[in-house]
Amino acid sequence: MKLLGRIFNFYLDASIHVALAILSLVWVTSSILNIPSDKNLFSFIFFCSIACYNFIKYGVEIKKYIRLGNPCHEYIRFFSFVCSGIATYHLFFLEWETILILGVLGLFTGLYALPVLPGTRNLRSLAGFKIVPVALVWAGTTVVLPVWAAGSALSWDVWIETIQRLILVLILILPFEIRDMKYDPPELKTFPRRYGMVKTKTLGILLIFLFFFLTLLKDETTQLEIVSKTLLSLGMGSILLITKKNQNKYFSVFWVEAIPIFWWILIWVLIGRGN
Repeated sequence: MKLLGRIFNFYLDASIHVALAILSLVWVTSSILNIPSDKNLFSFIFFCSIACYNFIKYGVEIKKYIRLGNPCHEYIRFFSFVCSGIATYHLFFLEWETILILGVLGLFTGLYALPVLPGTRNLRSLAGFKIVPVALVWAGTTVVLPVWAAGSALSWDVWIETIQRLILVLILILPFEIRDMKYDPPELKTFPRRYGMVKTKTLGILLIFLFFFLTLLKDETTQLEIVSKTLLSLGMGSILLITKKNQNKYFSVFWVEAIPIFWWILIWVLIGRGN
């Protein structure tokens, strides 16, 4: 059991879980927008996500993960280096236009993590701005990037899906924001620190309603999309309502981050039943 526990903790601590969540959202995009899958792009996104998240977690936000100041940290560092190499390999098989978009997304990631702005450490240091770069990068990576790589037009429905994905990420970040109230410095002025947990949850519920309502504004919707987003909205609402400041250590890092994975599994099951 101890060995299984160590493997599971490594799976979470090495950002494999969050990378799988990001990849699941890319798969969801392919299913909902009916675009072909690019194995090299999907592989790049997965392995690059691991490397980038580990850089941010154990570089920028090391205080939150201080328990990894042990040999496991060295294993994660080596694992991240290997993932960077694999991501670089798949990068060579992508089109230049796709690489250009990746560069823009990488720039946002860098601005979030690195001290490039006068008087501040990074975008994360700007009051009330912490979650915006994260949501933009996730939305761009999981919607705009695969659509562009597939040679599809950035249509009205694509932009609606992009806005929905941005809102989805904002909703999923709120439980982390509530958890991090005891870690984040006061100058960050995150929504929970400024307005409290009740108003944060109220905001989350409003965002869930907006997320679902935007589906109705699309030019083309399918039963698969409506059913899956209905169940997804109910699931996110339930998670948000039971979120508390003193969470179980696996609540956010496993269950909340698993929501995109469950969404992809739900779509896969619905497609299978439809056939």
